[in-house]
Amino acid sequence: MPRLDTRDKLAILADAAKYDASCASSGTAKRDSQSGKGIGSTEGMGICHAYAPDGRCISLLKILLTNSCIFDCHYCINRKSSNVRRARFTAEEIVQLTLSFYKRNYIEGLFLSSGIIRSSNYTMEQIVEVARSLREDHDFRGYIHLKTIPDADPELIHQAGLYADRISINVELPTETGLKRLAPEKNAARIEGAMREMKSEIVDREDGSKRFKSAPNFAPAGQSTQMIVGADSANDCDIVIRASGLYDRFALRRVYYSAFSPIPDASAVLPLQRPPLMREHRLYQSDWLMRFYGFKSADVIAATDGSGMLPLDIDPKLAWALKFREHFPVDVNRAPREMLLRVPGLGVKAVDRILKSRRWRRLRLDDIARLTASVTKVRPFIYAEGWRPTLLTDRADLRQRLKPKAEQLELFAPAA
Repeated sequence: MPRLDTRDKLAILADAAKYDASCASSGTAKRDSQSGKGIGSTEGMGICHAYAPDGRCISLLKILLTNSCIFDCHYCINRKSSNVRRARFTAEEIVQLTLSFYKRNYIEGLFLSSGIIRSSNYTMEQIVEVARSLREDHDFRGYIHLKTIPDADPELIHQAGLYADRISINVELPTETGLKRLAPEKNAARIEGAMREMKSEIVDREDGSKRFKSAPNFAPAGQSTQMIVGADSANDCDIVIRASGLYDRFALRRVYYSAFSPIPDASAVLPLQRPPLMREHRLYQSDWLMRFYGFKSADVIAATDGSGMLPLDIDPKLAWALKFREHFPVDVNRAPREMLLRVPGLGVKAVDRILKSRRWRRLRLDDIARLTASVTKVRPFIYAEGWRPTLLTDRADLRQRLKPKAEQLELFAPAA
């Protein structure tokens, strides 16, 4: 077997890393492991985009230490029994690649994950060594996001948190039943135990930094996780409940959702087709509602259909508003912030502008049109000075009228 040079390794391990969504937002590009042309959240030679703690969009070198793995998770293209081309970086090679890209201004940081080689501890040691060398040997000031291994020694995960800006520990699947069936070598209790330890470390660091200026940083950008959507029988209700529980118990910064991609030589227990990317998109929207719009998991679940799935043709906020029309229309000049945030078409910024503007004068529909991207979706659900929607809210065809255009939905359609 010919020896791989650094460029060959980078091509293999950057491509293998693209299926991990937990450092980038949901993408609209089509992904399919079988064709080898999936874009996913990585574009170009391992460059992805993520958000720093201060909200800046930053470019990261997104790669795996290795795509070899001793585990045989059914849904993973890098599983032990997969017939893929294998490669492995040394810790020093990743350090030099990161510094080279960083000095040329191609990237602002590193996202590093790995398959498990030899043992969880050995792999985690290699990941930590990359971050340690960057920080201590080369005084690297860029952003570092490390994917940790729940089975590794807690001291190794602690060391990762001392060097990384963000830590992620993937729960993989929404239900424990699905995890046992598709990844029997992984344990839900160990995964949650590692997340609990990480939360405790982060809280201790925050408390320490308030009292001591010399307190060391520990994962200042918090922790995140990822769930695979559509590999098992979990419906959207299951996923929303799981995500809400993770936010509440572990104070996560973000839950990422990744639509299952069919893989070569797939196990018979996996679906033959991936779910539509629109499903992933709707889950991100529901996640946004819970994080920024004051929705509870029960509110999102109320917007699902009889099978526990979010509608694909309209967003969950509109679905909730159409289901609970008795709450509308609301008066934009008098309604509290929490009710304005429930109005379809009004985002957080638009609501804040409305609250600020109405202190000085009563708002008309034209004013609302200037404060939001599109007033079409908003009109049936609000009162404004000189505007009454009359029977608009009660129209049976309202859902059809407010649906996105077909070409917008096609962006998220599954490949033929």
